[in-house]
Order: sequence, then structure tokens, then C-alpha cells
Amino acid sequence: MERMIIMSGPCVIESVEGLNAVAEALKPLAENPQIDFYFKASFDKANRTSLESYRGPGLEKGLAMLEEIKTKFGYKILTDIHESYQAEAIAEVADIIQIPAFLCRQTDLIVAVAKTDCIVNIKKGQFMNPADMQHSVLKAIKTRGGSQATYEQAKEYGIWLTERGSSFGYGNLVVDMRSLVIMRTFAPVIFDATHSVQMPGAAGGKSGGDSSFVPYLARAAAAVGVDGFFMETHLNPKEALSDGPNMVQTNALLPLIDELQKITNLTQKECK
Repeated sequence: MERMIIMSGPCVIESVEGLNAVAEALKPLAENPQIDFYFKASFDKANRTSLESYRGPGLEKGLAMLEEIKTKFGYKILTDIHESYQAEAIAEVADIIQIPAFLCRQTDLIVAVAKTDCIVNIKKGQFMNPADMQHSVLKAIKTRGGSQATYEQAKEYGIWLTERGSSFGYGNLVVDMRSLVIMRTFAPVIFDATHSVQMPGAAGGKSGGDSSFVPYLARAAAAVGVDGFFMETHLNPKEALSDGPNMVQTNALLPLIDELQKITNLTQKECK
């Protein structure tokens, strides 16, 4: 049975102390033989709603902090990229480089990341038809020498997709569970349960959200069938400097993932 992919950590690097505290709390995930764990944190949130919003420590300092986590805890690392020139530096630390949702069609960015040895995780844009994401996947696959956007080739060449909801009017997102099935025909699919409950721009110059819906959407995705889950977490989401309303409190994350494993195991048995 395939191990469940779990990507988790704080939305943005806030401090060395905070980063270490979350990393310490997530040890059970990394130690679980049934989980393929990646510690996630952004060195820069370049797409914040307001110019005054906290963005993070930046490329050089942020990567140094993530490298310390990697060395201290032995974790594999996931972080975002925003500019093509950042790919080489990020690849020296990260195991997964993530293309943000708003940049999922940026050819030069996808190609730059695909030229590294890292797994490429492309987040589906809130504005995208899920079927059209095969073109973004194919850009990365062809860069790595492949020829077709199929689940098998995407898995072989390390190209993943992440679903994080679709725009539903203004200031709201909705998850069409059909997209998980559609995209999984041409790439491994991760379900982003925390950004899927985001309410873009709904908190007066910053994004709001309702994390109480995270468990429900995550359970539904597990029942449909996905390769893994992306869930941002914080020891105290109310004090988080970015995306606090969406995040799962760390002490609630582990039992939720245990539940998702049980649903996934049951679903896989029924499909055999």
C-alpha cells in the first residue's frame, strides 16, 4: 500500500522559535511508517492582499532557517517559489518546490522548477478548470524528458498537483470533488484542506476563512481518493501572521490525519 503524503507546517516562517516548536510537534507524522512527510513553510508570501501584511524573512534567511530544520529533525522540506531565478537556491534545501495557485500557468516558472531535482508541486489555480491543469503538468513532464500527461508519467517524473478550491463568487471558495478524480487521471493529487476553507479578501485587507470545515472536506477527499493532504498548522492560529483563520491547531492535526488514514485504507480495500 502506498504511503499517504502529508505536507504540513506553518503558512509562513514567523521566527526560529515558532518554526522549531511546530517542527517538534509534528514528529509523530515523520515517524509514522505509513506517512511520507514533508515539512512546509514559506520564506516569502509574495501574494498577500495588503502591502502592509507580513511576508516572511525572505529567500536567503528563510532558506537558512529551513535548512536548520532539515538538519535538526531530518525532515524533507517543501516551500514556495515566486520567481524563476529562485529555483536553484531553493533546490539546495527543499525536496519539493511548490508553484503557487496564482502562478500555475507561468511557463518559465514551471520549467525552471522542473529543471531542478526537486518534486514539482503545482497548486491548481482557483480560476482553473481542473482538466486544463494537464497542460501545466505536461510543461514539467516534457522539461524532464517525458511525453504525456498521465498519472504514471507524472509520478515517475515527480510532478504533483494540489487542489485548493475554486472561486465561488467574491470572497469565497468551493471544492468540487470531481476535480480530484479528473486531475488524478494525469497526476498524483494532493488535497489542500486548509486553503480550501479560505475566504479571499474577506477580512478587511487580508484573507479570512473558517477552519471548522477542514475536517469535513478532508474526510470527503479521503473518501473520493487522493494521494495525500496539505494542511497548514500553527500552535495558536489566532496569533498566526498569515492565514490563521484557515489553519488547523497543531494538537488537532494528528488525530485528524489518523482518521484520514483509516478512511483511505477502507476506501482502498473496497476498490480492490
